[in-house]
Amino acid sequence: MRIALLPGDGIGPEVVGAARRVLDALVPDAELSEHAIGYGAYQQCGVALPEETLQAVRESDAALLGAVTTPIGIPGYRSPVLELRQQLKMNANLRPVRSSPLPDSRQGVDLLIVRENSEGLYVGRESLSSEGETAIAERVVTRSASERIARQAFEIAQQRRGRVTVAHKANVLRKTCGLFLEAAQRVSSSFPDVLLDDMLVDACMMRLIRQPEDFDVVLTTNLFGDILSDGAAELVGGLGLARSANLGPQSAVFEPVHGSAPDIAGRGIASPFATLGALSMLLDHLGHGTQAKVLETGMSHLLREGLVTRDLGGNRTTQEVVNDLLTLVPG
Repeated sequence: MRIALLPGDGIGPEVVGAARRVLDALVPDAELSEHAIGYGAYQQCGVALPEETLQAVRESDAALLGAVTTPIGIPGYRSPVLELRQQLKMNANLRPVRSSPLPDSRQGVDLLIVRENSEGLYVGRESLSSEGETAIAERVVTRSASERIARQAFEIAQQRRGRVTVAHKANVLRKTCGLFLEAAQRVSSSFPDVLLDDMLVDACMMRLIRQPEDFDVVLTTNLFGDILSDGAAELVGGLGLARSANLGPQSAVFEPVHGSAPDIAGRGIASPFATLGALSMLLDHLGHGTQAKVLETGMSHLLREGLVTRDLGGNRTTQEVVNDLLTLVPG
């Protein structure tokens, strides 16, 4: 099993380093390699996603990404994560939202947001008028990408509770969201055992807050998926626990949802739970379901006992959390 580690910026090296210690214990024969990505890479070599890093991810079975800083106001600078997703055709972004043992987590929640990951408003097609008074962004939605992500959502729903909710804004964005919704409806005819419904995205956000237990799989476009998943994460413990997977035909990159948090970088207090959750998804994806379950069980124990970092209500350091966890996993 070959895994590329992409520490990135800010707290990225700390949380990926924590995950590496756990991975060494769970799968000691895994082949691990580290590669540069992010603003630090840009400062060193002029590109945020070096070709060597891109090739390493291509040649690996999966990659674990920490976090990257995407500064505003640097001409030509683009998020290396978006570039990575598009270069490797990782069209699916999976963001599970599940109840945690934390006191402020809502219970009974178990949903998955399936987000189209390669197009929408994140294609980066923006322009500014010559006088600088008008900015225009293009939103790209294709039938092929929409049907592909819809099929993935329905296949996942078959293994869950058999329901897909499409979140859209087809009443206003009639062409783009209209095409996405139509593609999902067309795909649904091949999955008679899965119930399909649809909701306007604003209504979906309200329903997620009021009755998250009602949802199984939420299928949506790129920007809407980003917003819905971050909002839903707050119901079950926040971004300090949120994990995600970027999946394509040949490549898979797993990452925490949180940012690079430069204000706490190097202080040893960054929560590793979201990155460890991403590692659990990576292990399960590569057929190491037993190890993933051991990791999840260990994390649940720490959360239940309050052996967590400050952001989750505890007083443990990043390394102390890992030390605690390693006492619970075989190695």
